[in-house]
Amino acid sequence: EEIQREIAYPDGKVEKVLKNGCHLIYFPNGTWKKVGSDGKTITITFFNGDVKQVMPDQTVIYYYANAKTTHTTYSDGLEVLQFSNGQIEKHYPGGKKEITFPDQTIKNLFMDGQEESIFPDGTIVRVQRDGSKTIEFSNGQRELHTAQFKRREYPDGTVKTVYLNGQQETKYVSGRVRVKDKDGNVIMDTKL
Repeated sequence: EEIQREIAYPDGKVEKVLKNGCHLIYFPNGTWKKVGSDGKTITITFFNGDVKQVMPDQTVIYYYANAKTTHTTYSDGLEVLQFSNGQIEKHYPGGKKEITFPDQTIKNLFMDGQEESIFPDGTIVRVQRDGSKTIEFSNGQRELHTAQFKRREYPDGTVKTVYLNGQQETKYVSGRVRVKDKDGNVIMDTKL
């Protein structure tokens, strides 16, 4: 672009005003700033390679050169971090966080301490504040993990529970109940 005027300041800063209305400001340390002709679009390129852009809508995009990470802050408070490995984190104004991992697994962290992970195969894992966990598999099976037991529910209605002491209980849709001790020995079976 054609330069309209150039101003040299005593501190070593140099400002170039372009004919299109843009201002370029060069600092002695190698940092430079470009102010768009609208006066609202600002780009600062730091001496270390970092770049900060302020958009007319007040969105701020900051690129960390060493980490190859982009941090975008929107005017509504949403923050998005994009990492060089493909991971993306969204930090919502209300405190919820959503992380998308390179393998496309999505993890949601909620303000109340609950977590939800959605895996590429369709499996969903939900962790409650008390540590109990629900796993929903794409094949229709479901597991519940608590401090006292682990329970698997099958699509046919069969429910298998393994208790903390190792005892197993299987309830079938037919009404049959089979109980095994920690060593796998059948201690009860109500064959119908």
